[in-house]
Amino acid sequence: MTLRLFMVAGEPSGDRLGAALIRGLKELAGEPLELHGIGGPLMQAEGMQSLFPMEELSVMGLTEILPRLRSLLARVNQTADEVVAQRPHALITIDSPEFSLRVAAKVKARLEHMPTIHYVAPTVWAWRPKRAAKMAKSIDHVLALLPFEPPYMQAVGMSCDFVGHPVTTEPVASEHAAAAFRARHGIADLAPLILALPGSRRSEVDRLTPVFGETLRKVKAEHPGARVVVPTTGAVAATLSDRLADWPGDPLILDPRDQSGEAFLAEKRAAFAAADAALAASGTVSLELAANAVPMVIAYDFSWLTRKMIGAMLRVDTVTLVNLVSDTRAVPEFLGPNCRADLIAPSLSRILDESQARTDQLDAMAATMLRLGRGGEDPGLRAARSVLSVL
Repeated sequence: MTLRLFMVAGEPSGDRLGAALIRGLKELAGEPLELHGIGGPLMQAEGMQSLFPMEELSVMGLTEILPRLRSLLARVNQTADEVVAQRPHALITIDSPEFSLRVAAKVKARLEHMPTIHYVAPTVWAWRPKRAAKMAKSIDHVLALLPFEPPYMQAVGMSCDFVGHPVTTEPVASEHAAAAFRARHGIADLAPLILALPGSRRSEVDRLTPVFGETLRKVKAEHPGARVVVPTTGAVAATLSDRLADWPGDPLILDPRDQSGEAFLAEKRAAFAAADAALAASGTVSLELAANAVPMVIAYDFSWLTRKMIGAMLRVDTVTLVNLVSDTRAVPEFLGPNCRADLIAPSLSRILDESQARTDQLDAMAATMLRLGRGGEDPGLRAARSVLSVL
């Protein structure tokens, strides 16, 4: 018998989760897989056929979605129709709740008994707690990345398993690879190397690159020898090339379009291993930095209207996952009206200059990785086992 699944991912982080889940299913299912849905290059490399390019779904923020709402709703209908036509054994949606949960609702209305599984619990502990109850109308089971999330899902009638976070098992480059990266790009051994990560969505890049550029200009005034490296994704590489024209110090862009996927990942991992600090947009990249022990500053902003709406609903005093999972506030963050170069730059310079600031972050990062499952079973296998238990 063939296990037929329809999977939906809407952004690079979801593509990574989906690929790890597929690998786990291949190992545990004991039968062939037939995979359809929406996904990026990693899920496609595992054998999934994508209905349309995943990049069409990579939007974030309430007002950012509005201009594309008509086209997104058309894709929702198209995807739901395809699920109904395929009649898979389960629908698995991965993050991107604005899109994927709409698909699940339409499918559940037409195929009531089809199991629906959502990978990545909504952040109801942070804002909009009623989302869990609404989600429970169309989702049967949730795969949670954070250890404190299952009770929130179970309280409204969904089953939920903590499956760990895949970032805990991703390879970390060696000191030799880090040194080779510096030599390859003409970066002196003692020169401060700063990673700049202004997001994987065009709206994020447009909003954050001016602030990041001005921040780095101020930091370089205090650290003239500092070099900036900007790892990016194919979806925003062209946009970044334009936006970084006025950044200081000839920043090095790591562009996945220039090489194979494996070669790019190796280069990116080497850059992380070589880095002394990072300036990053809020999101799962903070966990990627933590896994590589790179001290960071988080900065993020939305449009004015989204900022006001989310600010009124926020229930926590930090949105950085390292802070939340480690139960510390070691990683400084500058959100909304505080996303300003004059506030961010001193904090980034402090990480480069002060050993205690670095030590505090490294301790919090180690605790975060342990609590997310480092040293335990592969999260992809745990997720696959959870999916199979539902089926």
